[in-house]
Amino acid sequence: MTEFTASGFTAEGGHGAVPTDGVPVEPKREAVKADWPLYEVFLRGKRGLNHVHVGSLHAADDTMALRHARDVYTRRNEGVSIWVVPSNSIVASSPSEKDPFFAPSGDKVYRHPTFYEIPDNVPHM
Repeated sequence: MTEFTASGFTAEGGHGAVPTDGVPVEPKREAVKADWPLYEVFLRGKRGLNHVHVGSLHAADDTMALRHARDVYTRRNEGVSIWVVPSNSIVASSPSEKDPFFAPSGDKVYRHPTFYEIPDNVPHM
C-alpha cells in the first residue's frame, strides 16, 4: 500500500488518495465523557412516597441525563418519577459539623412527641 503523507494524502485502507490535512478528528470517547457533567439520580418507586438517591451518571445535558437515568435505573419498571440533578448544584452540610449545625433544634423539646398523647384509634403514628 502506498502512503502519500508528504502531500497530505493517504491511501491507507484501500480507499484511494484521502486527504489528511485539515480533516477534523473526533475526540476520544474517554475525553468526551470526562467533559460531561456528573448528575445525581433520584427515583420514586411505585409504592414509595419520596424520591431516593439511586446513583450517578455522566451526561451532556439535562435531557440526556433524564433519558439515561430512565434507561439505567428503571429497566424493570420500578419507578414512577425520576429526578436528575447536576452534582455541582447540590449543597450539603458536613458530617463533621453535625453537632453545631443541628444544635438549634436540640433546645426545642416541645417539638418531640413525648409531650403528646396519641389516641389508639389514630392510624399510622
